Amino acid sequence: MAPSVKELGKNIIGYPERIVPVVTVKDWFSQFNRDPLQQAKNYVLGLFPIIGWISRYNLGWLTGDVIAGLTVGIVLVPQGMSYAQIATLPVQYGLYSSFVGVLIYCFFATSKDVSIGPVAVMSLTVSQIITHVDDAHPGKWEGPEIATTVAFICGFIVLGIGLLRLGWLVEFIPAPAVSGFMTGSAINIAAGQVPGLMGITGFNTRASTYLVIIDTLKGLPLTTRDAAFGLTGLFALYAIRILCDTCSKRFPRRARVFFFISVFRNAFVIVVLTIASWLYTRHRGGTKGKFPIKILGTVPAGLQHVGQPTIDPELVSALAGELPVATIILLLEHIAISKSFGRVNNYKINPNQELIAIGVTNTIGSCFGAYPATGSFSRSALKSKSGVRTPAAGILSAIVVIVALYGLTPAFFWIPNAGLSAVIIHAVADLVASPRQVYSYWRVSPLEFLIWAAAVLVTIFSTIEIGVYVSVCVSLALLLIRVAHPRGYFLGRITLRTESPGSKDQRDVYVPLARDGMINPDIKVTPPAPGVIVYRFEESYLYPNSSIVNSALVDYVKANMRRGKDMSNVKLSDRPWNDPGPRQSDAAYEQERNASLPDIHAVVLDFSTVSHIDTTATQALIDTRNEIERWADHPVEFHFASILSPWIRRALVAGGFGVGTLSSRTPHEIAAVVPYRDGLGDRQLSDLRQNAREQADDIENGLSPTVKGKESINSFEIGATGYAPLLPLSTPFFHLDLASAVQAAESGLAYRT
Repeated sequence: MAPSVKELGKNIIGYPERIVPVVTVKDWFSQFNRDPLQQAKNYVLGLFPIIGWISRYNLGWLTGDVIAGLTVGIVLVPQGMSYAQIATLPVQYGLYSSFVGVLIYCFFATSKDVSIGPVAVMSLTVSQIITHVDDAHPGKWEGPEIATTVAFICGFIVLGIGLLRLGWLVEFIPAPAVSGFMTGSAINIAAGQVPGLMGITGFNTRASTYLVIIDTLKGLPLTTRDAAFGLTGLFALYAIRILCDTCSKRFPRRARVFFFISVFRNAFVIVVLTIASWLYTRHRGGTKGKFPIKILGTVPAGLQHVGQPTIDPELVSALAGELPVATIILLLEHIAISKSFGRVNNYKINPNQELIAIGVTNTIGSCFGAYPATGSFSRSALKSKSGVRTPAAGILSAIVVIVALYGLTPAFFWIPNAGLSAVIIHAVADLVASPRQVYSYWRVSPLEFLIWAAAVLVTIFSTIEIGVYVSVCVSLALLLIRVAHPRGYFLGRITLRTESPGSKDQRDVYVPLARDGMINPDIKVTPPAPGVIVYRFEESYLYPNSSIVNSALVDYVKANMRRGKDMSNVKLSDRPWNDPGPRQSDAAYEQERNASLPDIHAVVLDFSTVSHIDTTATQALIDTRNEIERWADHPVEFHFASILSPWIRRALVAGGFGVGTLSSRTPHEIAAVVPYRDGLGDRQLSDLRQNAREQADDIENGLSPTVKGKESINSFEIGATGYAPLLPLSTPFFHLDLASAVQAAESGLAYRT
């Protein structure tokens, strides 16, 4: 009873009668459960990279970390306050974000160079979110509450992505797209700060960039005394930078001295402008405190908002639509920066752990009243050039910020707003892609250059949110187009000869038959033997592109190979409706032309670039075989070369390929959407399969004549004991390389003649 039930079950599921050894699901699971306890331990320890290096900390590292930490801290204070202004928040919130960012990040970081804190693009995004919520719910929530909620929610989302090890999602956004919206955002920010630099008011500086530029030009006659501080500060920043760069090249021995002078230019300019502002405005404030220039005003000392964050569900609902773009910017900018400095300084970051670090930093930051913080390019570059050795440098930067919060806030009162605008414009200018960088996009990939240009233009003429979405969506669309429409070539043979003293060597190389600019046009490419087709597909074989391969192979066969059945002798009523054959008047010409074409014998598919194959593609390959055999009116061999994955081999075997079995004994459909259950089917294919069964008398053990005696083609010497097959004998149509596959296909022609 038991065997009969087992046989019945095999018949129901279509279990193959001939078993071919293939990779199993058990093999796939075995790679994950080798030592689950150790894997869990490694996962937990991986959450705290500081454990791996803190025990080896030494004085040599301490020196570099102290210098870098103090340097970044001094720059971080004026930048943090400036970026808070971009976010339309009181300046102390920029210092809160700065303190928490550099302090928390060092415990979770896999990058020694990255400095976390307020950044220009994220600050602009926060300001737009605040504006959006305030427009929908006027006066219901204060800006700091909205910003803190964004930090908490986005931090929690990014933390979840990191813990689930989904950091690979970031890889779907290419570098030109990132550079594009960063460039557009930098231009947007700079344009929005120019009015503050000049003291111009009376219009919305958060509007589209082109509108801000137009309004600024219109308002130039209304420039105030703030321009004296702003323009002077901006000129001084660039003058110090250019002078130090020039002196470093002229006096290389003093390069490090000039480097640190250049580094401290932000702090130096702010200090000088603050002193000048104090001297100018201290006696001009009047009783109402209206000063002749705009100054920062009172900055509360210390951490004023430490405690559990209050997350209002209604507020979360109000800003839900803005969270995706904030999250994308939060993780994308940081990963791009950390990878960049990892390449420059010869170490590798863990993207998932970096997301965890960003997530924890922002989640904890919300307890301090901080707004979203991520990696800063300018401060990370400064940290790297200052000789940082470990992430512990962030602790020194945090000390500088907290000292400024508790000890320097009275002096912050006199900082001119125009001076902070100068710092912002000077900082974001480095985010604009250089002409050399843009030209490199064009040289590598003109399509990606267009993505960069689209991101910049959309950001300038619309908003940063739409710019991000456009760059991401267009990048994904380009990826899908490349997957759905990959290149494929029919191949021919050229012989390479290498001569060395005392020996000559030659080998066959397969290149495209069509001229594609890669091969010397003077070299003749020899096509394979008549009746053999060699095709290389330059992409994974998946459902979006499976029809491309089908069309390429079938169309080529119909155009270049002999039709097996003479349609001129078939009555019109018996011809297929979609392929009626030649007209009666053209019958003689078509017969002569058809007779001159070679008879298709084998199709060789080079799978050296195919890393995956799915069910739809396998069905398409079955359809291709069926269509070609209908045209040829006899079975056609399919050979496969250089299969990369055992799962590809498993899928092809399931489709009836590779094992040497005639198509009459292989499945007609493996992915039928609506299977035929009433016995109906293609009569031509049924007749072809019946003819194939009649020819099976000459086949031994289900193998075609091409395979007889070919067991030694893919063999490997194992020593004095002789030779052993490198590939299983049960799959003789799977070959180690393309040369052996073509050799096997061409040798089968001898059995037919």
